[in-house]
Amino acid sequence: MTHNTNISASDKLKALLSRFSASLKARTSGIKTTRWIRFGVVAALWIGFSIWMENAWLLLALFLIFDIYISGYIPFTWWKHSKNRAVRAVMSWVDAIVYALILVYFIFNFIGQNYSIPSSSLEKTLLTGDYLFVNKLTYGPRVPMTPIHFPLVHNTLPILNCNSYLEWPHVKYHRLKGFRNVESGDIVVFNFPAGDTVMSKMPNPDYYQLVALHGYAAVNNPANKAVFGEKITRPVDRRENYVKRCVGLPGQRLKIIDGEIFINGIKQPMPQHAQFAYYVTTDGYHLPTSFFDDLDIAIDDRISLNVPKGYPPVYRLPLTNDMLDIVKSNPHVVDVEREPAENDPLHLFPFEIADREGWTRADYGGPDGILIPQKGMTVALNLDNWLLYQRAIRVYEDNPSATWKNSKVYINGSPTDSYTFAMDYYFMMGDNRDYSQDSRFWGFVPEDHIVGSPMFVIASLDVDRGLFGGGLRWNRFFIDANPDK
Repeated sequence: MTHNTNISASDKLKALLSRFSASLKARTSGIKTTRWIRFGVVAALWIGFSIWMENAWLLLALFLIFDIYISGYIPFTWWKHSKNRAVRAVMSWVDAIVYALILVYFIFNFIGQNYSIPSSSLEKTLLTGDYLFVNKLTYGPRVPMTPIHFPLVHNTLPILNCNSYLEWPHVKYHRLKGFRNVESGDIVVFNFPAGDTVMSKMPNPDYYQLVALHGYAAVNNPANKAVFGEKITRPVDRRENYVKRCVGLPGQRLKIIDGEIFINGIKQPMPQHAQFAYYVTTDGYHLPTSFFDDLDIAIDDRISLNVPKGYPPVYRLPLTNDMLDIVKSNPHVVDVEREPAENDPLHLFPFEIADREGWTRADYGGPDGILIPQKGMTVALNLDNWLLYQRAIRVYEDNPSATWKNSKVYINGSPTDSYTFAMDYYFMMGDNRDYSQDSRFWGFVPEDHIVGSPMFVIASLDVDRGLFGGGLRWNRFFIDANPDK
C-alpha cells in the first residue's frame, strides 16, 4: 500500500513538472531575441556580482531576474494592461523611479559617488566648494552595513529631519576586493570616527571634545538641550563623511616636530599645497578685499584679530609657501610670523597623554611617536597604551566592557595584559595644517570607516562669489583630486 502511494506521489510530481514545462514553453515561445539578450547581460552581471560578493545565496535572484525578463509569472507590469490612463501614467513614473533608485543604490554603494568639500581643511589641494567623484573600487567597496537606506541622502532626510536609514538589519563589516590598499599620501574619504555620537545642535566640535571642554554633566544635562541639542548615535557607514590625507599607515610610528611629519624616524615630504597659519601685521594699512581675492583666501579664513586701539591691523591667514612669499613682498606688510601652536583651544588625542606631555598640533607624539595599530599586532596594555588604544578596543573593535581598574585592563570581566588588533588603522591629516581638525584631535581611522578615494573634481563653486561673478572655477573642472600622488 505504501509502495503505491509513493508511485502516485511521483506521478503527481511528474505531471506538475510537465504542466509547468508546458506553461514555461508557452510563455517563452514569443519572447523577442533582444529580451533574451537583455536577460543574458543582466544575468551575467549578477553572477559576476555574486562572485565578487563571495555569496552563493545571491544566485537565487537569477530566478527572479528570469521571471522579470522572460517568464513573467509575477505581474510586475500589470499596470501596462490597465484601461485607466491615469493609472498607466502614474505607474510608468513609479516604475522609472524605482529602477533609477535601484541603479543609484548599487552605483553609490559599490562603484562611486559625488562628495562636496564643506571646509578648508585640505586647501589648497582641494578647495571648499569642490565636488568630487569618489571611487569606491580603489580600496574595494564596503558591503553596506545598514543596507536599508534611502540612496540619495547620507543620514538625514531633508524636510522630515529624520534618519534616512533603518538600523536593522545590520550587516557585519566586509570589504570587497579592490585594486590596492590605502597608501601614504592618499587623499581618502572616510566616515568620521568620532561621529558615532553627536549633539544635534552642536555637531562640531565632536561630542567627545565637547565633554572634554564642558564636562559630561553639562553636555548631557537636559537643561542645556537648547545649546547642545539631542544626543544622536549613528552606525559606522551613516556617520559624516570626512576627507583628509593619509599620513600614517598601520604599524608605523608617527610624530610631528615643528609641523613636519616623521614616520619611523624619517622626515616625510610636505604636500605641494600645504598651508600653515600666520599672523600678518601691516604698517597701519587695512588690506583690501582684492588682496585676499588675489591670494584666493576664503572669506571665512580672512580673520582680523582684535588689537588695542592705535595698534596696526593683524590678520590670521592660512598661507602656502608661495602665498607667503607674495604676502612678504607687499609693501604694507611689516611682519609675518607663524601662529604659536599652543593657541589651539581643542584637546589633542589622546586627551590625557597630550595634556600631560604638553603636545601641540605642531609638536605631537613625544620623542618616540605613537604606534598606529595594525591588524594582528599585539600591544602590552599598560596605562599609556590603554589611554592611546582604549577607543579602538572598546568602540571600533566592539569590546564595550573593556575598562581600566586596579591598574589592569579587564575585557568581559577578565584581566588581560595584552591586546591583538582585529583591524588596520590610519592617521589622517589635512593639508591646511593649522585649520584642520583631524587625527591629531580624534585619533585613528579604522579600516571599516574607509569609504574611497577621490578621483577627480567634477565641478567647483566658489561659495564667496556669485554664480556669474566668478563663482564657477572652470579651471578646476575634471582635474586630478590627488595631485601629489
